[in-house]
Order: sequence, then structure tokens, then C-alpha cells
Amino acid sequence: MADACENAVLTHLSQSPDAVISDTFPWSEENGFDHGAVVGCIKSLEVDGYVAAESLSTSFYTLSDEAEGILANGISQEIAVFNAIVAAGSISEADLIAAVGKDVAKIGMGKCMQNKWIQKEKETKSLVPAVAAGDVKDEIVEQLQALREGKFAEDAISSEVSKALKKRKLINLTIRKSMKVARGPSYAPVRKRKAADLTKEMLETGAWQTTEFKPYNFQAFGEKVGGGYLHPLLKVRAEFRKILLEMGFAEMPTNKWVESSFWNFDSLFQPQSHPARDAHDTFFIKEPASTVSVPEEYYERVKTMHEVGGSGSIGYRYDFKREEAFKNLLRTHTTAVSSQMLYKLANQEGGFKPARYFSIDRVFRNETMDATHLCEFHQVEGLVADYDLSLGDLIGTIETFFKKIGITKLRFKPAFNPYTEPSMEIFGYHPDLKKWTEIGNSGMFRPEMLAPMELPENVRVIAWGLSLERPTMIKYRIKNIRELFGHKVDMGRTRTAPVCRFDSQA
Repeated sequence: MADACENAVLTHLSQSPDAVISDTFPWSEENGFDHGAVVGCIKSLEVDGYVAAESLSTSFYTLSDEAEGILANGISQEIAVFNAIVAAGSISEADLIAAVGKDVAKIGMGKCMQNKWIQKEKETKSLVPAVAAGDVKDEIVEQLQALREGKFAEDAISSEVSKALKKRKLINLTIRKSMKVARGPSYAPVRKRKAADLTKEMLETGAWQTTEFKPYNFQAFGEKVGGGYLHPLLKVRAEFRKILLEMGFAEMPTNKWVESSFWNFDSLFQPQSHPARDAHDTFFIKEPASTVSVPEEYYERVKTMHEVGGSGSIGYRYDFKREEAFKNLLRTHTTAVSSQMLYKLANQEGGFKPARYFSIDRVFRNETMDATHLCEFHQVEGLVADYDLSLGDLIGTIETFFKKIGITKLRFKPAFNPYTEPSMEIFGYHPDLKKWTEIGNSGMFRPEMLAPMELPENVRVIAWGLSLERPTMIKYRIKNIRELFGHKVDMGRTRTAPVCRFDSQA
């Protein structure tokens, strides 16, 4: 289409050196081209100097549907109403509507009253003529016909008439943009396109030596450079980290995603027969399949706790297997790091000192994906190790944290974890899903977990962990977790997501 349009324009101008297209709009209609396509074609030719174009502006009137109806019927609404009243001599409004129609009666009766052609009798409320029939002219039809005869040009009617017709919404003034086209300085009857790029093929064949290139436009703006954008998860992570640091927590090193089963399960007093250690729930590593070493003395104490118990527990009463403990896996929770930090805390020089730790990093579970679950996600974990802590300290710490991130609707539900007793699930209300969503788990670490680390007997450890994704979904009102993290993420959301800021409710 573009090539045909270009050829038609250049052919028209080839008739003589003085040949012009005086107005592209009628020219487009005569040659069967869309006017917008013709204008685009001429602008392209003008850039290469094939044509010289001059902008034109033409004003003309267009008729509304009501005006078209008046011309088609040959009578305006007011004349139709007046004629009906003259014919009846006296007529009620209901009979007038029945005679001429509701729409005609509504418009025509108002104009007749305005022109004082009719009046309403006080006693009967009937409509009667107020002037003789010979004194009334259908000026609207005459004005519209004059406009049509003048080809709807702006000067076909006086300004007073056009103002009255526009006020009545019978006509609209339309401005049409078009162009006048003549030969340009580089005119040729056939366009030879200039190359915009130097290609590999041109260099290989030597065609670049005879190819005509477009001049380089040093004034043109380059492509907008897109910088890096923080993912909504990273924005929430940064805010969570800031809040936890303000609460006095120190960050744990969690940059190692592969852990041994010993630190991920055994040190947490989770039995080696637990379903979570099955391949259906955990991603095990094929190479290397086993870890190199663990602290041997601590390993023996953990093994004893599993097999025969201690600290008031009878253990699990099974044969603890070294090969099972040494299996490598993608960590299922960052609590694997918490156990290592507590072991170091118990065995540091100078003895135990109270501490608060947190971590925010990725964990992996072999789960079925749905609107609220993924195989990999981010866990926010916090723990407090101190003397004589209670369940009230745990609830208070959790509520303080969530109030700081603006989530005040919380519920706690009793739960079971192999390494905490008592244990609680944490639920938060999602305003868009209109339901309570599990956002975390919590509890007090069991003595069977803490005793092999050789922490003092009256030291208690409260801990809690939550998904980073679910609070982010609540914050950004995202209904499906796969729209936040994974292959279905809308990159536009990442570029436009607002800065995450939580207003503390504490």
C-alpha cells in the first residue's frame, strides 16, 4: 500500500516541473487512497527531499443527525407542530404528540412558544395559533439548504445563522488538515531508498562502496536507557530488614543454599523417618550427594538425643544413621542456619550471651504450585535466645513486628513442629482474597534441640518464620503468588511498583 501510494504521488508530479497536488484530501479520494496513508507517505518522501509539502487547513460544517432528518423530511419540527395546530384550530398536548410524535412535539412546541407562534388557552390548556399561517416561514430548512448548496463551506451562511444552528446542535464546525505537494530538491520519478545501517553483507560483498546512506542525525534522541529496577520482593525485604535491625536483631549469614540433612533436620530434633525428609517434599542433591563433615562431638550428642533421649525426653528410639544425616539438600528452611548460630552462641568464648538473630533468604520445598504456594520462596526468620523466655514473649515479639509492617489483623493457631513446643501458626487477613492466609509459623525450641548444643538449662529460644511473598502479596494486593515470583511475572509491574513503605502501627 505504501509503495503504491509513493508511486502514485511521484507519477502525478512527473507530468511537468510545475505539477502539484493542490490538496491531498480530494486527491486521495480520486485515487482510492486513505488520506492518512497519503499524508504519511508524503512525510516520508519529504524527509529524502523527493517532495516539498505545505500544510493546509480547511474549515467546513457537518450536519447532526437531527439536521439530516430535517432536510430529509423537508420540514423543521416547529413548522410541523405549527401546521398541526393550525389544521386542528385548537389541540391538546396529548393529541399533538399523537399527531406529530413525541420527539417532534417536544422540540417543535418549545420553538413555537419561543417564536410566539402559538399560545396556550388558560381555561382549556389547549394550544392555539397566535399568528397567521402566512406569517410563518421555515427558516431552519432554508438555512440548512443554503448550507448544503454552499457545499457546507464556512462562509456559506452568516455568522449569526451559524451561531444559532450550532446552539441548537444542528451543525458542527470541522477543521480538516491536508497538504499541498510539489516537487522537492531531490525529486525523481522513482524513489531509491537510502540504507540506514551498514550491514555484514555490505562489507562482505563491497556493496557499501556504492550504497547511498541516509545522513546521520546527530540531534536525534537515543533510546531511553533503562536502569535496574528493584523487584517488589526486594523492596519488601529491604523494609523488613530495616524494621528487624531497629528491633535489635543481627542478621545471620544465609548465602549457602545447600545444607546437610544434619543441620537442616537432625540438629532440630526432627526424626530421620519424618515425611518432610522424603523426596516428595525435599530436593536432594545428586552431586555432591553427601557433606564432608560436621562437628563430631555435637554430632554424637545429637545422635544420642535421637536414639535414647535426654533432658526429660526418651528420644525417638531408633538407630540414627550417619549416611542419612550427611545427605546434601536444598535447604527447606533458614532454621538450618539458626541451629548453626545457636551452636556457635553456646560454644563461644566467654560463655553464652543473650542474642537476637534474623535472616531473609530463599528456601526450597517440593510442593504443588497454586495461588499461594511455590517450590521456592523466601523465608523471614527471627529468633531470640535469652534466659527464662515464655510464650508471651514470643507472641509479643511477633505482634510488634507485624504492627510495624501495618498488619494488625493477626490470629494464632496451635500447631505441631518437631523442634518447637509449644508451636503456633500465624494467620493474616488478606483484604482482596477476603480470607485469612497463613503467613508464618512460630514456637519455642524444644529442650531436645537446645541441650546437645550445651546451652545453659534456663536459656529459652523463641523463634518464628514467615514467607516474604505472602506479606508482599497483601502489601501490593496481588492475588496469585505466580504473578509475583516466577515465569508469569509481569516485568512492567517490576518497573512501576511503588516504593515499599510500612507505616508503623505500634
